[in-house]
Amino acid sequence: MTAREIAEKVGGTVAVAADEAAATSVYVGDLLSDVMGHAGEDCALVTIQNHLNTIAVCTLIGCTVLVICHSRPIPPDMAEGAAREGVAIVVTPLSQYAAALALKELPPSAH
Repeated sequence: MTAREIAEKVGGTVAVAADEAAATSVYVGDLLSDVMGHAGEDCALVTIQNHLNTIAVCTLIGCTVLVICHSRPIPPDMAEGAAREGVAIVVTPLSQYAAALALKELPPSAH
């Protein structure tokens, strides 16, 4: 599922586009150490963590689409890092739970 399709499903917007960004699964988590240990490659990560470290984690695990919940703003350094690393960012007004339900067509990510 592409970042644009994900944005449509969660009623959000693509804040940072990435040409090749597409997710084959979903992982929900706000504790980045847990995300590093359990999220799989090519997942969409649903979280509230709107900072540059989240991009570093996405790069480490091969996460291609980041879904930021509760309409949290994307700081400039985060947007720049995502663009540089090829990670798409979608911003949604939904909670993590509601965003995960909206993405039910994608299977859970497993590492």
